[in-house]
Amino acid sequence: MRTTDWKYRTILFLISQNISLFGSLLVQYAIIWHITLETQSGSVMTISILCGFIPTFLVSPFAGVWADRFDRRRLIVLSDALIAVATLGMAIFFHLGQEELWQMFAVLAVRSFGTGIQTPAVHAILPQIVPSDKLMRVNGINSSTLSVVNIISPLAGGALLSMLPMEAIFLIDVGTATLAIFILVFLLKIPSHVEGVEMEKIDYLQDLKEGFAYIGSHRFIKILFTFCGLYFVMVAPAAFLSPLQVARSYGEDVWRLSAIEAAFSAGMVLGGLLVATWGGFHNRIRTMGTSLLVFGTFVFLIGFIPPFWLYLACMVLLGISMPLFNSPFTVLLQQRVDSRYMGRVFSVFGMLSSSVMPMAMLVFGPLSDSIPIEWLMLTSGVAIVAIGVGMLLDTRLLKEGLPDA
Repeated sequence: MRTTDWKYRTILFLISQNISLFGSLLVQYAIIWHITLETQSGSVMTISILCGFIPTFLVSPFAGVWADRFDRRRLIVLSDALIAVATLGMAIFFHLGQEELWQMFAVLAVRSFGTGIQTPAVHAILPQIVPSDKLMRVNGINSSTLSVVNIISPLAGGALLSMLPMEAIFLIDVGTATLAIFILVFLLKIPSHVEGVEMEKIDYLQDLKEGFAYIGSHRFIKILFTFCGLYFVMVAPAAFLSPLQVARSYGEDVWRLSAIEAAFSAGMVLGGLLVATWGGFHNRIRTMGTSLLVFGTFVFLIGFIPPFWLYLACMVLLGISMPLFNSPFTVLLQQRVDSRYMGRVFSVFGMLSSSVMPMAMLVFGPLSDSIPIEWLMLTSGVAIVAIGVGMLLDTRLLKEGLPDA
């Protein structure tokens, strides 16, 4: 593969994904803020979170097989199209004045289903395009560009909510999805991975068994997924309840919700640039463990209800720490996992993240209606720091975290 070839394909692919993400985030923020401001209920927030995760969990086993068997580019296109159609339907309901809370839950569920199909394909397709020694840098750059979109989206969402009806925001998402599909179909050519072309008959049960057997025989993946599972449990309050915390503690202004999202995303831009330029410690597990120490510390601090400007500063630092965990994790899987099982391994990880966090919210969501959210932040912050310490002390993980392992 010539240098110009992989760079051109990578740029086009990342552009398409960022365009699609921008529209998706506009809709996501519009729905979440609508539910948050209208209900201010932790239980209702929990229902919306379940709708946003359970379909991903249910489709992930099949999506992993599809990502290993079929053209991954086409899978991404089909999932984008499915999400766009669901969003268009929601726009029509709003235009007719027939919007209901259950419809928002339904759209979140369809979008989650499409995401469950798309995510394993996206993670598995990058090693097809990018040389192995460039994956860390590309993932870092991708993290920064995604974070820029995450900065623009809440700011644009807050402005658009004050100027346009909800259905107009939904139509923007339909337009960005259409443009992303156009790029993938007409401008980007990625040859199908060899394994997907050679395999013809699909036995889902057998393929799933092989995928789980591969993970079961891979000690490093099992240990890494165990730590990630613990992290997903304890990160749930910070991930899902911070908008509710802000609405209760600082006021119901939309600009405050936009500000915390923008601050977090600004931090992720800086963190992504840090990964792209510095690359993290020589041992990638050390980078991941350190990021958890930082993340847990600032989750703990926002539990003290600091002045709002200091709350925003904590969100920036939380954002900086995220790429230092996500990018090394993704690269470790992309480099350690056999390409024949890449889609299935990422789909199992998708099942882990889409099941553990909602189950945690079944506890944290109702608790947030009976005890202060700040107590949950303090507790989860301490727990995340403990998980980070555990990773840094695990010699088996540290051995695999070396680039030449």
